[in-house]
Amino acid sequence: MMTAEHGEPCEESEASYCFNGGLCYRILSISTPSCVCQENYKGSRCEQFQLPSSSINASEKGMLAAVVILLLLILVALAAVIYCSWKIRRRKEESRTARSDGLINANRV
Repeated sequence: MMTAEHGEPCEESEASYCFNGGLCYRILSISTPSCVCQENYKGSRCEQFQLPSSSINASEKGMLAAVVILLLLILVALAAVIYCSWKIRRRKEESRTARSDGLINANRV
């Protein structure tokens, strides 16, 4: 729990000002009491529960983005190789068909 370094503890009449176990203190320049909240609570009176979360830090985000981009590039390259090989195979089949049609027509003449 954090401490109120620049304030004094609240008076007994203000003891229940902070919710959820928050520590009440007064700063001389502010007329209303302030609160230092327990972990997972926030708000001016510690009234809001904040679910703990684990976020990905910047270096992990960068690594994840790099991996995703690399996988996309690999997929694009693989698609290009498959397309080119399909096109080459198709041309060979067309040239065989054209040659065999030419032989058939030559035999008929």
